Amino acid sequence: MTPERIAQLIRLRHEFHQHPELSGQEENTAARIADLLRQAGADRVLCGIGGHGVAAVYESGTAGPTVGIRCELDGLPIQELSNLEYASQIAGKGHLCGHDGHMVMVLGVAEALKEQRPKSGRVVLIFQPAEETGHGAIACRADPQFAEVSPDIVLSLHNLPGLELGAVELCVGPANCASRGMQIVLTGKTSHAAAPQDGVSPAGALSRLMLALAGLGAGGELDADYALTTVTHATLGERTVGVAPGQAELWVTLRTVSDARMERLMAEAESLVAETAKVEGLALEISYDEVFDACVNDPEADTVLAKACADQDVACMLVDQPQRFSEDFGQFGKSAKAAMFWLGAGQDHPQLHNPDYDFPDALIPIGTAIFLSAIDIVLHKTC
Repeated sequence: MTPERIAQLIRLRHEFHQHPELSGQEENTAARIADLLRQAGADRVLCGIGGHGVAAVYESGTAGPTVGIRCELDGLPIQELSNLEYASQIAGKGHLCGHDGHMVMVLGVAEALKEQRPKSGRVVLIFQPAEETGHGAIACRADPQFAEVSPDIVLSLHNLPGLELGAVELCVGPANCASRGMQIVLTGKTSHAAAPQDGVSPAGALSRLMLALAGLGAGGELDADYALTTVTHATLGERTVGVAPGQAELWVTLRTVSDARMERLMAEAESLVAETAKVEGLALEISYDEVFDACVNDPEADTVLAKACADQDVACMLVDQPQRFSEDFGQFGKSAKAAMFWLGAGQDHPQLHNPDYDFPDALIPIGTAIFLSAIDIVLHKTC
């Protein structure tokens, strides 16, 4: 990449950074992406995939595999704390996970494909909405438009603070934990605070469940039996001193390495909650949100990425433990050979989702080059 091209992509990254949009609301970001992809010579630009998703198709006209490169569109509902000239202009919203940088690297791939078309097969660049809520990848794959361009192999990356700047970490097998938010509503009967015996209070059940559910999964080693349950929110009754409560709500995040272990953890949690509600005479509702299946790297896709890093002289470390945080990229692995790699954002860099986080621009040419090399490896079978 020329210095001019890199500078152009950095300016684009700063533009996206100033105008973050939350999951499911990425209308303006998607429109800007679609326009840039048309300028970058895509043969087709598909819009509205799974919400505000965009896909650009680069055809060779010759038979061969379809290579997908995926990034994310959405920002976070977090107030950015920085003095950057390009800081978020939207109060309470920020690109504090680096999706602005991920988008720009894939746009760099688009610009390169404009100048050098694939010689066989085709390349599909996927700009996915709503990753942060876990809704986007599922919606994209369910969209009929996606079926038209469904890749045989799909690759992605995420920047990773704590890892040396520009270095790559590549998981062998599980790459991200499964997780989901369990939402519990316990309903009894209110009464006067002077006569609590006339009601059915969920206070005791709530207090016991906060401890018991946390005890179901203590975390520890990221092995096959890893389970972590984290209480994230609890409410009891109303903000009044005259009414004994009749309702409580409890939110708990469940986290495991595998989907099979998640099913067991869910069953254990649901059984515990149901038994507690029954003993206390409470009505019970359980629902789930932000559901992320485990993300597991395919061995063949891993091999492609490892060779791409070697071809670009990028240090690549193979690891056998996943990240604890979740990613809905695992959905693409249900219909394609898929792998995600971690690109180091620096050992002392602010963590993802921190209010002072900012994507390192130095990663733009590195990530773009790895993707381009991986495309070449797949389409020209050099691995």
